[in-house]
Amino acid sequence: MIGKLKGVVDEIGDDHLILDVHGVGYLVFAPARVLQGLPGRGEAAVLHIETLVREDLIRLYGFSSASEKAWFQLLMTVQGVGAKVALAALGVMKASELANAVALGDTAQIARAPGIGKRVAERIVTELKSKAPAFASVDAGTIAASQQASAAVPTAVGDAVSALVNLGYQQAQASAAVAAAVKSAGEEAEAATLIRLGLKELAR
Repeated sequence: MIGKLKGVVDEIGDDHLILDVHGVGYLVFAPARVLQGLPGRGEAAVLHIETLVREDLIRLYGFSSASEKAWFQLLMTVQGVGAKVALAALGVMKASELANAVALGDTAQIARAPGIGKRVAERIVTELKSKAPAFASVDAGTIAASQQASAAVPTAVGDAVSALVNLGYQQAQASAAVAAAVKSAGEEAEAATLIRLGLKELAR
């Protein structure tokens, strides 16, 4: 089983690359973010590899980090999520951003990925939420506060997060700031209050 490949970039396609390892060209499928971050042709690259074996084919999937590979494996355990959808999710979000979105129950962020609708995003959150905190960059208290707030006042929380994102903040930053605002203002706080407190949190 191949765990990692170190070689020279020979070709980069829309959804794959060919990595030349001592004269052998490995066809490796990868998320868009990974492909965009690769050096040019002829340059050295290292990829963490996940090998999927089917009756009629063997495919290699490459990732820039072990955590990214771990999230690919986790996503593949969710009903209705195959390799293509898992790659799409990791193509629009870093592993830490995906972990934060799952931990905070932010289905809108997850649904940004091509091929992931609202139902699949909800399924990803439901099935992986217990595993996400180990990868998330926000603290456990913030995650818990956000989860409680989302259940109590989903409209206010969602509106506040959307407003902060529209102001130019990253989805994960906005979600964490609003979660902290809910913790401070209480679960019945209106969206305007959460936005104001969220901006203060982000300004620190």
